Amino acid sequence: MQKDPLEIYGWRIIALSCSACKSFGGMLFGWDIGAISGILEYSRFEKTTRTHSLVRTVFVSTLQAGCFFASLVASVIADQFGRKWPLAGAGILTCLGVALQAGSRGSLACMYVGRLIAGFGMGAASMLTPLYVSECAPRAIRGGLTGLYQLFIVTGTMISFWINYGMSQTTAGAAVYEIPLSLQAIPAVILFFAMVLCPESPRWCARNGQWSKAARVLSKLSNLDTEHPYIRRELQDMAEQLDMERRLIGRASSWTLLKEMWLIPGNRKRALISVGLMVCQQMTGTNTINYYAPQIFENMGLPTTRAQLFATGIYGVVKMVSSLGFLIFAADSLGRRKSLLMSSVGQAVSLYVIGVYERWYPSHNESIPPFGYVAIVCVYLYVSFFQFGWGPCCWIYVSEIPTARLRTLNVAIAAATQWLINFIIARSTLTIMKSMGYVRFTSFLPANEAALKATWLLFGTFCIMTFFFAYFLIPETKGMSLEKMDKLFGITDDFLRVVDENKRERAASRMAVAEEANSTFLTASLRAGVPALPTLAEASEKLHAGSMQWKDEPVYRL
Repeated sequence: MQKDPLEIYGWRIIALSCSACKSFGGMLFGWDIGAISGILEYSRFEKTTRTHSLVRTVFVSTLQAGCFFASLVASVIADQFGRKWPLAGAGILTCLGVALQAGSRGSLACMYVGRLIAGFGMGAASMLTPLYVSECAPRAIRGGLTGLYQLFIVTGTMISFWINYGMSQTTAGAAVYEIPLSLQAIPAVILFFAMVLCPESPRWCARNGQWSKAARVLSKLSNLDTEHPYIRRELQDMAEQLDMERRLIGRASSWTLLKEMWLIPGNRKRALISVGLMVCQQMTGTNTINYYAPQIFENMGLPTTRAQLFATGIYGVVKMVSSLGFLIFAADSLGRRKSLLMSSVGQAVSLYVIGVYERWYPSHNESIPPFGYVAIVCVYLYVSFFQFGWGPCCWIYVSEIPTARLRTLNVAIAAATQWLINFIIARSTLTIMKSMGYVRFTSFLPANEAALKATWLLFGTFCIMTFFFAYFLIPETKGMSLEKMDKLFGITDDFLRVVDENKRERAASRMAVAEEANSTFLTASLRAGVPALPTLAEASEKLHAGSMQWKDEPVYRL
């Protein structure tokens, strides 16, 4: 990493990462979180849609259902068509979903369909964005650039929080929620046009045999000539890993890849860590606050909708500033592991303080006691710690630890897990609050003054559990190239276990046929005066020695 030229950290890679993250992959999801949290508070929305607690939970969680299914399908599409155009297509899907929501005129069926379609686009982008950026970013700043995804999630949340606040002060009628819904199309449109201008992932190009294109993309992003030693070294790392994977296992179906992921110990470890990270991220309770922030501030004693939305806007600002601070000061210096550990402790302490306050909360008409302001501050501290660990680090980690062969599938499964747990949390939050005595959601739930208000204590306990998960199971990956992760997770020695004797025999038979065909082609080529094509091993040796030229598409024979 210390030998990497400074040119690779130029403005091009920053612009590419921002295009993928800011335009949609992060911002639109955050925009939806902020918009929904405020829309649910508007009395006009309640009257127009005739919502009650069940309708609210279904309305919130429908989007997560679409995200879950799309994140799985996107892995197949990404392997077939690349990262660039599926991301652009995600923007189109989201625009369609937003249009249906904004034009629903109070029709719940239309809103549900719109949120489901928007979820398809959002889920695909949640899987593709970290994957795309991690495959394009230099290793030394990969954490920070991949973490932009989380930064623009919280930026979108903050913007929509303040839009909700402004609408509550200036607008009446159905426009009070239709306008915030419509504005979600802005980042989706930006995504489409930004991805048209962005290049394809160089690692996807290499995996599909487009070596000259991979070299050109790396050259463009790093501002270096295609013959520069850094470019050749990156291509050599890709070639070595892909050569090993194809030589030992060959081309595989989706079912074979799944078996490879879960039967090989090194791959299984990576997959379980990725799934576990996403489960832990959601079990910290972050989306409980995101979706119901105004109502939570109401429960803490803020009396008016204006005060609740203002406090929610401040919450969004704290989220964005904390996320930016992490990317600047900690993403590639503090490391992933330490960030997760620190985040778990800080979140747990903050939630326990809030839980203690809620246990002795004053009656409905009393003013907020001094301890109440401490609890409100702890909400802000909680989200700050989340943005310094479990928010961005999960996406960074799951996109950088898999092998090139399984990276798309691994990220897809992790993203699907995140959306599944997100759906469960959104669907069950009000039920949890009701059963644990969250009494001040008067617009949601019946009062229950005698019950212990343990919702915050529950999520605080989950945060303690995430600490032990990170402490015992998460190794540090800061500064490692994507191709060097194999050494950390011990994958190389286990590859042959997946290839049974029958498959080896079939592979040997195909190799013999191919060698015979190559021999015939070689003889004909020599007679015609055409230079012979190198074998893959010969090409690799030439590349390592620096004599391989990447100006033309390299063609290998077996």
